[in-house]
Amino acid sequence: MIFSRFISLDNWKKWLWIIVRFTLIIGLSFVILFPILQKISTAVKHQNDLYSPIVVWIPQNFTLDNFINAIQIMDYWETLLNTFALSATTTILTAISCAFAGYGFARLKFKGSNLLFAGVILTILVPPTTILIPIYLNLKDFNLMGIIPLFTGGKSINLLNTYWPFILTSVTANSLKAGLYIFIFRQFFRGVPKEVEEAAYIDGAGVGKTFIRIMLPNAVPAIVTTLLFSFVWQWNDSFFTTTYLTSSKVMSTQLSSLPYNLAIELSGGDASKADPFYLSMVQDTGILLAILPLIIIYLFVQRYFVESIERTGIVG
Repeated sequence: MIFSRFISLDNWKKWLWIIVRFTLIIGLSFVILFPILQKISTAVKHQNDLYSPIVVWIPQNFTLDNFINAIQIMDYWETLLNTFALSATTTILTAISCAFAGYGFARLKFKGSNLLFAGVILTILVPPTTILIPIYLNLKDFNLMGIIPLFTGGKSINLLNTYWPFILTSVTANSLKAGLYIFIFRQFFRGVPKEVEEAAYIDGAGVGKTFIRIMLPNAVPAIVTTLLFSFVWQWNDSFFTTTYLTSSKVMSTQLSSLPYNLAIELSGGDASKADPFYLSMVQDTGILLAILPLIIIYLFVQRYFVESIERTGIVG
C-alpha cells in the first residue's frame, strides 16, 4: 500500500515539479548573483593578485585602492547626484505623461485610437537603433516644426549635450520604454469598473477631474511599477545617454571613459603604457559603484514592487 502510494503518478508529478522549480531558481540565482560576486571579489583585489595563479575568488592582498581610484576618476559623488537628478526627473515626467496616454487609450474612444495604440505597441517591438539617426538630427537642429527659427533669426537650437532631449521625450511619453508604461496604465485603467467614472460624471465631474481625483489615486500599483521600471532603466541606460550627453557627468558617460581616463593618469599621458588588466579591474569596481545605489533602493522598495507587479496584471 505504501509502496504503491509512493510510486503513484501524482507523487511523481509533485516531486518532478519541485525539482524543476528548484533547478530554475538555482539557475536564475546563479546568473544574477555570479557577476555581482565576481565584481566584488575583483574590486578588493590588489593589482599583484591579477598575476597570481592561486588567486581565484579570495584575494591574497585585500585593498580599497580600486574603489579610491574609481571614485576619484569618475568624480563619483557629483556623478551620483547628476545621475539621480536625471533619472528622477525623467521618471516623474514619464509616469505623468504615460498615465495620461494610458487613460486615453483605455477610456476615451476616438477614430483611429486602435491604430494609434498599435503604433505604441510597435515602439516596444522596434529596436531604438532604427530611429536613432532621425531623432539625433532633429535634436541637433531642433526647430519645433519651424516655430523656433521665427524667433531666432532663422537658426535652430542644438539640444545635444543637454538634459532637454530626456525632458522632451519624457513629457511627450516617448522616453525609454515609454510604450511599455503606456500599456501598463492602459491595462490597469481598463480593469477599473466603468461605474466608478459614471458616478463621478453624474456628480458633475469632467473627464480631467475624474482622472485626477478618481482614477489616478486608484492607479497606485501601476504608478509604482512605472516609477521603479523607469528609474532603473534610465539609470542603467548607456545607449541614449552616451548619444545625447558627451561631456556631462552621469554614470554611463563616466563608466565608458573610466579606463581611458585612468590610463592617462597612471601612465603620465600615454594610455598605451597602462596595464589593460588593471584598467579592467578598476572598471569592474566602477560598475559595482554604479549599481550599488540601485541595490540599496531595491532593499527598501522590493515589497511594494512585488505587490504592484501582481496588482497591475503584468503576471498571472
